[in-house]
Amino acid sequence: MRLDKFICEATGFTRNLAKRALKQGEVEVDGHVVKDASFKLQPDMMVTLEGALLSLIGMRYIMMHKPLETLCSNVDEVYPSVLNLIDEPLVDRLHFAGRLDADTTGLLLITDDGQWSHRVTSPKRECGKRYRAWLAEPLVEDAEQRFLDGVALNGEKELTRPATLVRISDAEVLLTITEGKYHQVKRMFAAVGNKVTELHREAIGAIELDESLAPGEWRYLTEAEIASID
Repeated sequence: MRLDKFICEATGFTRNLAKRALKQGEVEVDGHVVKDASFKLQPDMMVTLEGALLSLIGMRYIMMHKPLETLCSNVDEVYPSVLNLIDEPLVDRLHFAGRLDADTTGLLLITDDGQWSHRVTSPKRECGKRYRAWLAEPLVEDAEQRFLDGVALNGEKELTRPATLVRISDAEVLLTITEGKYHQVKRMFAAVGNKVTELHREAIGAIELDESLAPGEWRYLTEAEIASID
């Protein structure tokens, strides 16, 4: 790999900033100052920038317990971005494998692996997302079958894909969907004359929200959890 590209990958610098650091003699390879941006690095070489050892950041896979009034966004808007809660270098490279609304809590997957996140979110993969929802009104008697058959969402031409609804009580349910339309869960209950008052995502595929994580806390996914999204 070219030295300037390595510096960009390891630090988030632009190519111009990397070349400036090289020109100013701030970069050493195996203890020797190197100013040539096209210098070819070998795997065993050590690169430092102003004395700090650089290394490439591999793919990252993170589980977060998303708290209320935070946004799945790379910048702060009306509410702060959840990325503010992650103490990681180059956090701006991370993205969300399935966003949650500001008023929705629960399992959030965050990564910089685009292919992996596509497997999570693509409807063709039919990766189930399980939500626990609390409702404003008692649920209609035939809701389970209507959700299984697919419901018509306001503004949508096609019915939703089959969804599994489990009734915990008349006002608390578990809903598993395999697609991710805009505000889908809320709109599905609106389609059967109800309203979601609280919404919490518990699982994506085989990945369950770690009960030890308090709202706002996060951890890296295990190898088994990462591999479960195939």
